[in-house]
Amino acid sequence: MLSALAVAVAAGLELAVGEPPTRLHPVAWFGRLVGAVDREWNHPLAVGTLAAVLLPLGAAAVVAGAVMLAARLEPLAAVALAGLVLFLTTSLRSLLSTARGVIADTEADLPAARDGLLALAGRDASDLSAGEVRSAAVESTSENLADGLVASLAAFVLGGVVAAGVGLPPLPVAAGAAAWVKAVNTMDSMVGYRSKRVGTPAARLDDAVMWLPARVSALLLAIACGSPRSVARARSWLDGVPSPNSGWPMGTAAAALDVRLEKPGVYVLNPAGRLPDAATAQRSVTRVGIAGVLAYLLAGAGVFAWF
Repeated sequence: MLSALAVAVAAGLELAVGEPPTRLHPVAWFGRLVGAVDREWNHPLAVGTLAAVLLPLGAAAVVAGAVMLAARLEPLAAVALAGLVLFLTTSLRSLLSTARGVIADTEADLPAARDGLLALAGRDASDLSAGEVRSAAVESTSENLADGLVASLAAFVLGGVVAAGVGLPPLPVAAGAAAWVKAVNTMDSMVGYRSKRVGTPAARLDDAVMWLPARVSALLLAIACGSPRSVARARSWLDGVPSPNSGWPMGTAAAALDVRLEKPGVYVLNPAGRLPDAATAQRSVTRVGIAGVLAYLLAGAGVFAWF
């Protein structure tokens, strides 16, 4: 019951607040630690491996310890703190709002849309057409459903379940697991590029961690779109996507909406379709929002059933 309440707290904060200012966001503070690793090293893989192991574990230990201490003082304080941690390790409202703004700008101010896309997708948008910008926005919102929400919710539930099974306090472990996953994902987003050897261990760890959330996100998105077969359709397009995970929710969105999603020179999902128009792209964002609500409900029901 306490873990389910923590999920409710996180969902309530997401609805009411959306996203704290960057200067006050613990994920941004963690990013500064990752930034210290992001430089040239004589043995980049060794340094990267140590960083990929120690930094997320450190974040998880701090969070779990804080929730455990709060539980000794007052159980509801632990619930509030665990809910706050889960809120800080997830993001939905801000993602949807940013995507909607970019899509709207593709019709009124394409240069502004290209600039705004930088907050969603790490690609050069200077030469993208309006349809390609909308495609990138749809891709990013679909992918970030997994990265920014489902991964931390799944870690919270699974961490609590495992803790209860071995006799550990579920709530601190659940909160620590959510923080660990967010730390891994943050490291990957900052240094997990082929050009940065120090980030290779973090990238490989993120690939493993995101395997389940990406596929769960695809299923949730298919349900939200009312297109249960879209996950199966997406499988035939995924070979060209460099990531072993991100193609699943993106491909599902392409199939469910019957649009082509394309990163020029890298991959094409649903090549027989057309790039999304503004109305279709906005509908995609709405469906991601519905899938996000389903993820919160599923997480709350999951912890309630187990505990």
